[in-house]
Amino acid sequence: MSGHSKWSTIKRKKGAKDAARSKVFSKLIKEIQIAARMGGGDPDANPRLRLAIQNGKTENLPKENIERAIKKATGGESDNYEEIVYEGYAPHGVAIMVECLTDNNNRTVANIRSYFNKYSGSLGKTGSLEYVFDQKGVFVIKKGKIKLDDIELDLIDAGAEDIEVDEDEVTIYCTREDFGKMQKKIEELNLDLENAGLKRIAKDTKTLSVSEFQSVMKMIDLLENDDDIQNVYHNIELTEELIASID
Repeated sequence: MSGHSKWSTIKRKKGAKDAARSKVFSKLIKEIQIAARMGGGDPDANPRLRLAIQNGKTENLPKENIERAIKKATGGESDNYEEIVYEGYAPHGVAIMVECLTDNNNRTVANIRSYFNKYSGSLGKTGSLEYVFDQKGVFVIKKGKIKLDDIELDLIDAGAEDIEVDEDEVTIYCTREDFGKMQKKIEELNLDLENAGLKRIAKDTKTLSVSEFQSVMKMIDLLENDDDIQNVYHNIELTEELIASID
């Protein structure tokens, strides 16, 4: 499942040079609002909100922005966002899944269709790519002084299917069904959670050349810059050569 970790590396590499932090904040605030609207404004009683706040803090979302988003949502003033997923293919046969939070589906689908058309991609029917991706719980923990041997059995008991360790982070994968149990266990172990969520992990990957990868990245960048789009997933087999090719 290392593709997700490598994609996170690319996102950080790009993000370090991305001055438009407001777009990142906008996506985080949307998630906080929908979590608060659906489950209430108390993070102790609302696991989705608790995670949304944690993910916001990781990206240095100001505390007052978080509080304002919760107040707006629980006061009935937030926009009525709808969660929608679009599926299709980018150039070179790369599978793409696009998760949206939108208050205007007509606008969103028109924009997404234009992005796919611009790069000779094609939108598919709902469910057409389910065989390519699994939805998994993904928890990224700051490595710090963690002794994995001391907690590994606890994580496995909570549903960990795979645990990846790199220089700075520990990434834990579990099934969608075990997401809540894993979240609770990580909190019980008092681990330093960096971010978490349900992510779409490719089961069937696509190998690309550097030039092919860069052409697909142009389309992915366009998608990710749309305010209605929360997450973009792909099935590219990420290699060190491809990661190194990102400016």
